[in-house]
Amino acid sequence: MDNLTVIKNFMANCGLNYLLVNSTNEFLVEYNTLEENSRYKLTNFSGSTGEALVTNDKVYLFVDGRYHIQADQEVNHEIVTVVKLQNSQNPLDEIIKRIPKNETLGLFAKKISQKICEYFKSERNIKLLDTDPLDCDCQNENQNDITLSTSLTGLSSEEKIAIISKNLKEDECIYVTDLDEVSYLYNMRNFSQNYSAKIKGRAIIFKDKNILYNSKNYKNLENDLKNISKKVYVDKSSINAYDYNILANRAIEMEQNPISIMKAQKTPAELEHLKDAFKKTDNAVRAIRKFIENNENLSEYDIAAQLEKEFKNQGALGLSFKSIVAKDKNSALAHYSKSSKEEILKDGSLVLIDCGAYFEGGLATDITRVFVKGQPTELQRKIYTYVLKAFLKAYNYTKTNAKRPVSGYDIDYPIHKLFESFDLDGFVFNHGLGHGIGINVHEFPPRLSPHQTSKTPLKEGMCFSIEPGLYKEGFFGVRLENSCYFQDNQIHSFVKMNYEKKLINFDMLTQEEKLQLEKFEVL
Repeated sequence: MDNLTVIKNFMANCGLNYLLVNSTNEFLVEYNTLEENSRYKLTNFSGSTGEALVTNDKVYLFVDGRYHIQADQEVNHEIVTVVKLQNSQNPLDEIIKRIPKNETLGLFAKKISQKICEYFKSERNIKLLDTDPLDCDCQNENQNDITLSTSLTGLSSEEKIAIISKNLKEDECIYVTDLDEVSYLYNMRNFSQNYSAKIKGRAIIFKDKNILYNSKNYKNLENDLKNISKKVYVDKSSINAYDYNILANRAIEMEQNPISIMKAQKTPAELEHLKDAFKKTDNAVRAIRKFIENNENLSEYDIAAQLEKEFKNQGALGLSFKSIVAKDKNSALAHYSKSSKEEILKDGSLVLIDCGAYFEGGLATDITRVFVKGQPTELQRKIYTYVLKAFLKAYNYTKTNAKRPVSGYDIDYPIHKLFESFDLDGFVFNHGLGHGIGINVHEFPPRLSPHQTSKTPLKEGMCFSIEPGLYKEGFFGVRLENSCYFQDNQIHSFVKMNYEKKLINFDMLTQEEKLQLEKFEVL
């Protein structure tokens, strides 16, 4: 029986005409495995984010600008209608628009956050479902969890938990549901799953004790939640609706998640580890640049495979996400991930490489560079230079603007305005300017984007990417990404990897931009 039929039969048995099929699992992770990704099983779309709405006669797939082209390429359009969201569109609003007011929306309770659940509940009738018929029997085993040295973290687990618990009263506790936060608090990592360093578990922090639930005792969690007699502080954006309903009226939403803010502000030890990790990341990317220059008839797959070897040569314990190696028209897909054996670099081919890794400290690295085999075209040079100008403007924001405090929103806004002033020949910038970096390659806070969530001020030790890009379907795309950190009210770059001189049209740069570029290597 095909998966759409399974879903349709399930909906009929539940008396539903509308059902949301998620990409995540019970831990609400961003990078879920395809084996656990029900939305992928239903639509064949393999992107990391994007949900599907199943109705009596349609399947809608909602994707942001990073995935417009990829979704079109992967789905069966006779079955799936791709809804291409723009930066200004809220996917939840777009889902609601397709559900009549008198209808009920089915939601998998373990695969949706309480915050999103409440949004849907405010707009439509909802029915929470305990099981997903497309789930597999994947085991959440954590035998490979390791504990980090405080030389890498700066603070011991006991010190971190003490900071969090000292403000709790005897009748209060915090239920920690975000895997990044659990991994952070306990200074633990697990590198056994691709593109992840986090452990699978949850924790309860009391005034005078704490309990970590992982593979050893996870089966006790649900019963313990039922029996807690205290007020339980939760983060509605990371607790799933299933657990929230178990806690019922004992659950209290945190006004501000203290673990999230604490985790985002990297300690001096974490910053030093990241500097070392990015030095190794730069080395891997420099090696792949040389590999491309010195070899012929290379495919995207060849480059991706060699890149992973280069990371391992540098001591990487795993990749922080599946490397993007995209040549020519494939580089117009912001999150292209196939690395095809059939796509062979030829003279004049442009290749975009977005990659990163985990080293012993379990914090993600992330970098994007664009290379060209042989000599570039004038259009390639023009678009590359536009993107470089955007990066320089964003990177130097704190040096050229007196406004304090500064937020990711402040940095993002002028970049969109800058692109609007360029003659872009149909190329578009269709994603946010950057994201936070931590145990997950995408961390919040901070965020650099046009959205209200990006108005959180940058604080000492926060780490984030700056990655402007321009893309045109059927042509190519250019993205230049440096991961950075905020220190002494200034933006500093972890990334030292050079820019490509032959792709820069220096006549398009102002004198100020040329001076700014001198701080980076150009080869």
